[in-house]
Amino acid sequence: MQSTILEEINILKIAVVILNWNGKKLLETFLPSVINFSQEAEVYVADNASTDDSVTFIKENFPSVKIVINQENGGFAKGYNDALQHIKADVYALVNSDIEVTENWLQPIIKQFKVSPNTAIIQPKILDYKNKHKFEYAGAAGGFLDILGYPYCRGRIFNVLEKDKGQYNDVIDINWASGACFFIKTDIYHQLGGFDEDYFAHQEEIDLCWRTTNLGHQIKYVGAATVYHVGGATLSEANSFKTFLNFRNSLFSLVKNLPKRKVFLFVLIRMLLDAVAGLRFTLQGRPIHMVAILKSHLSFYKQLPKMIAKRTQNNKGKYYNTFSIVWSHFILNIRKVNKL
Repeated sequence: MQSTILEEINILKIAVVILNWNGKKLLETFLPSVINFSQEAEVYVADNASTDDSVTFIKENFPSVKIVINQENGGFAKGYNDALQHIKADVYALVNSDIEVTENWLQPIIKQFKVSPNTAIIQPKILDYKNKHKFEYAGAAGGFLDILGYPYCRGRIFNVLEKDKGQYNDVIDINWASGACFFIKTDIYHQLGGFDEDYFAHQEEIDLCWRTTNLGHQIKYVGAATVYHVGGATLSEANSFKTFLNFRNSLFSLVKNLPKRKVFLFVLIRMLLDAVAGLRFTLQGRPIHMVAILKSHLSFYKQLPKMIAKRTQNNKGKYYNTFSIVWSHFILNIRKVNKL
C-alpha cells in the first residue's frame, strides 16, 4: 500500500508558481529554498510586467526556473489567471514570493490529494518567517468563516497570533486556504474560471474556496507541511489600500456566495459593522482607514450588479464554523480557536 502511494505521488504533476512584481530582492532570498526543496515539481515564476531586472536575474541565476511573462500588472487575481493559462500540471501550488519552504514540504500535500480524491484545495501550516515559533497572519493553521463571512484562522483570530506548539499538526477540513501558499487541482481552478479579477488582490482566495465548496469539493489543511511567510511584503497592514480591498472584497464574496435568503440581511449587518470599524479606526487616530472603508462601500455599490450576476448557483451548504467571531473576540475576549 505504501509503495503504491509513493508511486502515485511521483506521477502527480505539480507546478509551483510564484507571482512576481518588481520582487528581485524577495526572489534572491526565497527562491533558493523553493528550488532546493521542490524536486517533485516544476518551478515557475509568473512575472507581472516587472520594471526591475527580476526576469534577467532569474535567467542568469536560476536557469531551471521557467518564466511566464504577463503583459500587465493585473494584481494577484489577474496575474495568476493570465499566467496559469500557459502552465500544464495536475496541481498548481501558488506560492507568494516571500515564502520560505521547508524540506519535504510537498510530500504530505501530494499524498493527501491522492488519499482524498474529493479534495480540491490544500493549505500547509504557515508560520511567521520573522518569528518561526508563531503562526503567521495570512492563513496560519487553516482558514474559517463565521456566519457573516468574517474570516479567521486556527492560530490567528484578528491580530492575535498563537505560538506553534504542535497543536495543529493534523489534517482537517477548512473553509478557505491562504493565497500565500495555496494548492489547487488545475481542473477545478479552470472550471471555476480562476480567481475573480474584480477583486484585484486580497480575499480572492476566500471567494475561490467558497465557490469550490459550493460545488461540493473539500478544502483541507495539512499540518505536516510547513512554510514560513514574511507577510505584508506587498501591502502592509498600515496601507489604506489594503483596508479598502479587504472590506470591499469581503462584501463581494457575501453577495456571490451566500444562500439567497441570507444575502440582503447579512450584507446590511456587515455594512453596519464596517461603520463601527471605521469609527474605531478614527478613535485610534487612523482616519485614513475610515475613508478607505467609505470608498470600499462606494466601490461595492458600483459593482453590485456585476457581483449579483456572478452568484454561485449551488450555495445551500453550511459555509461557517462559528456564529460570530466578532462577538466572540471583542465582547467575550476569546483569543484562541479552541475556546470558541
